[in-house]
Amino acid sequence: MAIFTLGINHHSAPLAIREQVAFHVETLPQALTSLVRARPVREAAILSTCNRTELYCATDVPEAVADWFAEYHRLERETLKPFLYTLPPKEAVRHAFRVASGLDSMVVGEAQILGQMKDAVRLAESAGTLGMHLHKLFQRAFAVAKEVRTTTAIGANTVSMAAAAVQLAERIFESISSQKLLFIGAGEMIELCATHFCARQPKQVTVANRTVERGRALADRFNGHAIRLDELADTLGQYDIVISCTASPLPIIGLGMVERAIKARRHRPMFMVDLAVPRDIEPEVGELDDVFLYTVDDLAQVVTVGMESRQAAVLQAEAIIETQVESFLHWMASRDTVPLIRGLRDAAERARRHELEHAMRRLAAGDAPEKVLEQLSLRLTNKFLHAPTQALQLSDAQTRKALQQAAAYLFHLHPEDNSGR
Repeated sequence: MAIFTLGINHHSAPLAIREQVAFHVETLPQALTSLVRARPVREAAILSTCNRTELYCATDVPEAVADWFAEYHRLERETLKPFLYTLPPKEAVRHAFRVASGLDSMVVGEAQILGQMKDAVRLAESAGTLGMHLHKLFQRAFAVAKEVRTTTAIGANTVSMAAAAVQLAERIFESISSQKLLFIGAGEMIELCATHFCARQPKQVTVANRTVERGRALADRFNGHAIRLDELADTLGQYDIVISCTASPLPIIGLGMVERAIKARRHRPMFMVDLAVPRDIEPEVGELDDVFLYTVDDLAQVVTVGMESRQAAVLQAEAIIETQVESFLHWMASRDTVPLIRGLRDAAERARRHELEHAMRRLAAGDAPEKVLEQLSLRLTNKFLHAPTQALQLSDAQTRKALQQAAAYLFHLHPEDNSGR
């Protein structure tokens, strides 16, 4: 039984494909049960996020998993083939360790994926599809991720514009949770910023957009409300944090508008981020005493420093992972010898009991204890060595040489030391 990983992620497939193979958390238990019952799969866990859908399986037939994956999502196997990767055992182990450590993420070093992987493991465990092999794999993956995070700077610095904006805001305000936020625009960058900022649970969220319906759709996701762009002049002073990114060819927030807003706020500080190109906020706004204005270039500097630091950490992390991969593969290989070891011990135990019973009968018959012990040791030695000695004597030349090497290794023999005796 080997471990394989099959999947599709942001490296291998566009969003249009990834969204077709995502699993909803409510249906995951049923999907896991279906996979294990319908295919020659002993163990299974499914990790499904916005960037990846991956199936971790203990099986000898990974092709059957790929077939099930396509059938479950009602897709042709050929449709998925260009985007689907199947990783053999060594690569599957390395991949699991890299995913848990944040090295395979869209933003290298992000920590969210580790929690998502832990959720996937808990689901598989509750569904009864997590066996010894996958349990050991994921526990080792979590340990590797912890080592990477504690011994490298993989997560120490900001590497996205949205995260950089949050980091800068937290330098101005003690807690974002007490602030009112205004997002101007409703595109991808604003959506990403809203995701980062709203993770801090702000006091209020408002989205201003030229199309109110689109602004409302975004605001609803974060329990906020929407306003029109032409309402900015009257409401700007209500907000502590303003993030803007529109496609306007001219600034939509001028110096006079901000001056009035600051006056209405009684000069309480306002944090503003302009991610638009061309800019949404007039540059002169940054000269006001109570305004902290950052542009896309300002945030890029924060991100650049973070990326340089993380790239150095990635090399350290990869070295840690490589060592742990070899360790895990050694454990996997050792599991293959367990039945043989158990068989050897069972045979030895049967021989021991048989000879012990024989010795006890001789003692009961009145034989001298010294003689009984001598015979017991001789009979046990002969029984233990009979099978390997016979195999050596009856084997052909090529097999005999391999058996001689194995016997010397197993019993720590050094034939050359006895050659002159």
